[in-house]
Amino acid sequence: MAQNAMMGALRGSQLTKRLLFTLGMLVVFRLGVHIPIPGVNASVIQQLFSKGASIFALLNLFSGGATATLSIFALSIVPYINASIIMQLMTVVLPSVEEWSKEGEEGQKKITAWTRWLSVGLGFLQAAGVSYYLYRYSSNGQYVYVHHTVGMLFFTAMMLLAGSTFLMWVGEQISDRGIGNGISLLVMFGIVSRLPYGIQVLSKYVSAGVMTVPKLVIFLLVALIIIAAVVYVNEGQRKVPVQYPKRVVGRRIYQGQNTHLPIRVNQAGVIPVIFAISLLILPVTISQFFKGNWVLVFENYFGFKSPLYIVLEFLLVVVFTFFYTQVVFKVDDVADNLKKAGGHIPGIRPGKPTAEYLGRVSGRLTWIGAVFLGIVSILPSLISIALGNGINLYFGGTSLLIIVGVSLDTLKQMQAQMIMKQYQGFMK
Repeated sequence: MAQNAMMGALRGSQLTKRLLFTLGMLVVFRLGVHIPIPGVNASVIQQLFSKGASIFALLNLFSGGATATLSIFALSIVPYINASIIMQLMTVVLPSVEEWSKEGEEGQKKITAWTRWLSVGLGFLQAAGVSYYLYRYSSNGQYVYVHHTVGMLFFTAMMLLAGSTFLMWVGEQISDRGIGNGISLLVMFGIVSRLPYGIQVLSKYVSAGVMTVPKLVIFLLVALIIIAAVVYVNEGQRKVPVQYPKRVVGRRIYQGQNTHLPIRVNQAGVIPVIFAISLLILPVTISQFFKGNWVLVFENYFGFKSPLYIVLEFLLVVVFTFFYTQVVFKVDDVADNLKKAGGHIPGIRPGKPTAEYLGRVSGRLTWIGAVFLGIVSILPSLISIALGNGINLYFGGTSLLIIVGVSLDTLKQMQAQMIMKQYQGFMK
């Protein structure tokens, strides 16, 4: 019955159009991944990745393998994510940007426009860094570029920038006309597309004796535990009781109502993890503009298994979780809305005391969610170190966290769309 109700709800509905549009945009993304930049020596690129260059490892995961083939989508939407981080930080630092954030739709248009331009600037910076790194790299006397010229370097940078800018547009189109957060969906879809490759790598490790069967079983059990924990924490919430008194509006009498205000343990979702990883990729990319042994030392310090990288990733995830929670859950606005509606929390006075109480509750829950996200994000590095023997598991806790988190958020948006259309048969 539920399946028939769901099919009936989807048939010919606005939700169906949104789903088809989202799938179409994701197909475009996957097609672009397989379009390489002209004039690139594929064999040299493969040799570069076979050496496990840390500068491209996580970037390749985000792009769904586009970086390993030097596709036009090799940069993925990392520049746009970094631009979004900077603009959200500016809402705290610059009063003018803070005013924009309070101006509703018009203010959001200004922030979006600046985010786009900043994304183009950062994209050019990252594209130039990657292109210059490839320009200097050679293997067995062969260069990455078939025609080893500065013109080819500039052409590659422009192609990478164009691909990243196009993906920014695709992500925004999905958010506006499709289902879910477009940027998060592109990241998740890129990671999911690497699942077959991840399984292939694990099988190679087992067949070569690098990873024993007991270690593989432990790894798979840890993965299942992570999935269960992510679902549990993402769905976890504190229900703050709210009371509404009896009201008289005109000739109608509205009875008092007891309800609750749900405050999620992880209100920021997977955005802090995506932000942290994108930010950690940026310094290594910029360092490629320079020459010298210090560049290699710097890259090693920001390597996937380096202590500095692990500590910074954990701290950035925690910081971004608190920051993003304040962006999505503004206690002052919630308290004002409750006061205007005549609602109050039992034992708490309306207004400022309510905001302070909600801030304390949200803060305690955010600590749990932030530490959890931080631990899960660094698990791949810790597991790789524990397994040793040159095992690099870039697909791990972070990937599972993004896949599960984005999937849950997308399903909730689909459910909300159905509720709005009063698809009662499906909800039963």
